[in-house]
Amino acid sequence: MSTASISPTAARLRRIPTIQRLAAWLASRASDPKAGLWLVTGFAVVHAALWTLILVNLKTGQDVHMDVAEAFAWGQKFLLGYGKHPPLSGWVAGVWFMLFPVTDWATYALAMATLGCSLVICWLLALRVVDRRRAFFVVVMLALYPIFNFKGFKYNPDLLQLVTLPLVVLAYLDAFEKRSLKSGVWLGLAGALALMTKYWAVTMIGAVGLAALIHPARLQFLRSPAPWVAIATLAVAMLPHVMWLKQVDFVPFTYAGDTYSLTDRAMINDLALGYVLHNLALLAVPVVLGAIALMWRPFRLMPFPPLARGANIGVNMSQALNVWIVQAVVAIGPPLGALIFHIYIKTDWGIPLFFLMPLALVAIPAVRIRNIALLNLTTTWLVISLVVLAISPRIVAYELGEKRTAGATFRARSELARELTEAWHTRFYSRWPVVAAYTDTGQPVTFYSPDHPAPLTPDEPWSSGLTSLEEAKRSGFIGICETGHWKLEQCEAWMKVHAANAERIVMTTRRFFLGMPGPATAWNIYIVPPAK
Repeated sequence: MSTASISPTAARLRRIPTIQRLAAWLASRASDPKAGLWLVTGFAVVHAALWTLILVNLKTGQDVHMDVAEAFAWGQKFLLGYGKHPPLSGWVAGVWFMLFPVTDWATYALAMATLGCSLVICWLLALRVVDRRRAFFVVVMLALYPIFNFKGFKYNPDLLQLVTLPLVVLAYLDAFEKRSLKSGVWLGLAGALALMTKYWAVTMIGAVGLAALIHPARLQFLRSPAPWVAIATLAVAMLPHVMWLKQVDFVPFTYAGDTYSLTDRAMINDLALGYVLHNLALLAVPVVLGAIALMWRPFRLMPFPPLARGANIGVNMSQALNVWIVQAVVAIGPPLGALIFHIYIKTDWGIPLFFLMPLALVAIPAVRIRNIALLNLTTTWLVISLVVLAISPRIVAYELGEKRTAGATFRARSELARELTEAWHTRFYSRWPVVAAYTDTGQPVTFYSPDHPAPLTPDEPWSSGLTSLEEAKRSGFIGICETGHWKLEQCEAWMKVHAANAERIVMTTRRFFLGMPGPATAWNIYIVPPAK
C-alpha cells in the first residue's frame, strides 16, 4: 500500500486562498441577499471607525471646527429652528452628546457615523438601480470619495444632508416604481426631513421633481396617488417649522440674502468656476480609482476592457434614467443659478450633491464589473485607509514643524474656555451662563467650557434663539474680542454699549504640542456680573 506525503510548506500554500477565490468570495457575499446587508453594514462600521481614528490623529493639536461647535450649541436646546438653519442637525448633535462625552474625538465619530449611515442608505438606493455586485462597488467608490473621509471631518448641516438627501432619492425611486399611497407618504416625509436639515435640500427636491416630469414614464407616475400624497405629506410635516418661520419673520432667509447675495460679477464668475473645479477634483479620486479597479488584472500585463456591448441585466434602465437626470440637474443647476442670480456659491454646498455620481457611472450598461474588480477596489480602500492611519502622526508633526498653524482651529480656544470658566466661578460661584463673541470664537468656547454657556453673537440679526441680550444682561456674561480679528472694532463697539460696567482683562493663550508652540492669541475679555 503506497502513501503520499505532503510537505508542511505545500500544505500551508494550499490553505492560502488564491486571489481569484478571494474575489469570488467577496462577490458572492456582495451578491447574497442576506449576507450583502451584513457586508455593507460591516464595511460602513469599519470605515467609520478607521477614519475616526485617522481624524483624531490628524486633528491633534487643533480645536474642533466652529461648525461642529455650533451644532453642539444648538443641541443644548431642542428648538424648531436656530436662526440660520432648520433644526435637524442641532437635534442630532443634541442626542449624540447625550450618549457620548463632549470631546474632540466624539465630534469626529459623529461625522463618521453620519457618513457610515450614508453609505448604507446609498447602497439601498443603488439596489433600486443596479444588481447587488454593482451596488457594493458603488459603496466602496463612495468610501474613496474625499467627502467620505478627509473632508468629512466636520459635522454640520451639509454633512447631515448626505443622510437625508439619499433618503429623498431612495424614497422617490420607490414611489416611482410602486406608485402607491404609502410610497408617497414616505417620499413626503423624506422631503420634509431633508428640508429640516438645510433649505439647500430644495435643489435635490427640485431635481427629483424635474426627473418625474422628464422621464418617459412620467404619465404613469403622475396619474398615481404617490406624487400628490407626497406633496400633501411634505406640507403637513413642515407646518410646525413654517409657523416658527413666521414667528421669527423668516429670519433664515434674511441671513441667506444678506450673506450670499453679490453684485461683483468677476467674483461671482470666479466663485462659480471654483465650485465646479473643486467638485470635479474631488470626484476624480473615486472615478479614477474605480476605473483602475475595473481594468486591473492582477499579475497580467493586459488590462481588462472596462466596456462591453450588449444588454445588461444588472441595470434597471428606467431607474437609471431617473438617477442620471437627478445627478445632471444638481450638478449643473447650482453653479448656473449662482451666475444668473448673483449668488455667493460656497464649495461646501457641493458636499451633499454628488453622492449619485458613482451610481450614475456604474449604471451605464456598457460598464462591466467582474468579481476581481470588487476585490481590487476594496483592497485599494483598505490600503489607503491603513497607510493614512499609520502616517497620520507624522503628517501632524510635519505640519507643526513647518508652522502650518495659521487656521482658526489652532488658536487655543479650548484653553481660553477653561480659563474663563474658572474666572467666572472664582468671582460668582455659579455656572457661567452666556458667552458673547463672534461665531468663530463663541461657539468653540461653548463647546469646550464645562459650563457650556449659551452663545450670543454681537449685532447678529438672525439669533439662534439659545439666549437673548436681555437674558444675558440679567444673568451676566463674558464678552470676548479677539485682537487682530477683522471685526475687532465692531466687537469692541458692541461691548462698549452692552458691557459698559464690565471688568476688563486681557488673556493670551497658546497651545504646545510635541514640544512645539502654536500661535499665541490675545483676547480682550469683558466680564459682566449678574444683575442685582
